[in-house]
Amino acid sequence: MPASPSTARAINDRLALEHLQRRGPLTAGQLKELTGLSRPTVADLVDRLQGSGLVRVVGESGSDRRGPNARVYGIAADRAHLAGLDIRTGSAFAVVADLLGETLAEAAAPVDEESDPHEAAEQAAALLEHTVKEAGATRLHSIAVGAPGLVDPATGELRDTSGLPAWHRRLVTALPQRLTAAVLVENETNLAAVAEHRIGAARGHDDFALLWLGLSVGAAVVIGGRLRRGVSGGAGEISFLPVPGTAALPSAAGCDGGLHGLVGSAAVSRLAARHGLTAEPVPHEPAAAAYVRAAPGAGGAGARFLDELADRVALGAAALTTVLDPGLVVLSGELGHAGGTELAARVERRLAALCPLHTDVAPSALGGAAVLRGALLTARDAAQEELFGPRA
Repeated sequence: MPASPSTARAINDRLALEHLQRRGPLTAGQLKELTGLSRPTVADLVDRLQGSGLVRVVGESGSDRRGPNARVYGIAADRAHLAGLDIRTGSAFAVVADLLGETLAEAAAPVDEESDPHEAAEQAAALLEHTVKEAGATRLHSIAVGAPGLVDPATGELRDTSGLPAWHRRLVTALPQRLTAAVLVENETNLAAVAEHRIGAARGHDDFALLWLGLSVGAAVVIGGRLRRGVSGGAGEISFLPVPGTAALPSAAGCDGGLHGLVGSAAVSRLAARHGLTAEPVPHEPAAAAYVRAAPGAGGAGARFLDELADRVALGAAALTTVLDPGLVVLSGELGHAGGTELAARVERRLAALCPLHTDVAPSALGGAAVLRGALLTARDAAQEELFGPRA
């Protein structure tokens, strides 16, 4: 059935907004060429979008031209503001941006995980509130929160997972009331994968796996251009993967006997000590990241440490490769970023020896900003989905 006039208008508006978002400010003539719509239809939709506050005149295409087509239109970036929050075991990172994703303010602070969960949640919420005020964000539309642990794909709630801070769940519950904005919760590794897919190392790849190496280890899976979460939100819980080299098997209550026991920060720190490496830890990141970062300059000991670490990481990469055949594995998290191309090249060589399927291995292109970038992209998608109307 043909679309009703109101539906057709909504589709045309959405199409124009998507062109304005991707290509920047445009004239009405350029919108006509890109959308294939008639000049009167474009003029009508520009008037509607201006009336809704989504689009405004941002300049003229040339000083020697006059008339409607000379005006340059752009999305009103301050029509809505977005926030991203990356919460770790003992710290929180916040960023606030406009509707086009332009960063307005960002901040980081430690969170006392030993304090009462209410107090710890208060510290993280106060950090975000302060960042929102600093950005001058008067229309906060969406907040995307990246957290370790399982997120229920049906309800979007952060599940009560043993071993993770109780203040995370309290914070997620308190944010909508404190900031009157929609709160979206996603696993931190999944958000990193969203960012790497859209603007990072996996750009242009519809199939890839992201291996998160940090305080613990995790994975995210993108197949056919879509993030795959699994039935319970647990896709990628690779820390529980049974692997050779650990003292015991993992269990439903603990992952120490799994891949976590080989490539989690504590295990990598012990490996570095065995190779005689020394390094000064950096605030807000797992201690092992400093050893991995220092290894290339530590001569033979550093090279041997990276070789053995690559052997361990390749076990997790091999599991992802043999089951999914993603073609690309991105090493993310603090340790993956610290290892850079030195670690990625070693893992790729070992993976080639373990698996018959050719798989590229690349370091994160976004480093420590991956989770926050993914959070902003997720918040922006949610805001634009509502403000821009039905999809074209």
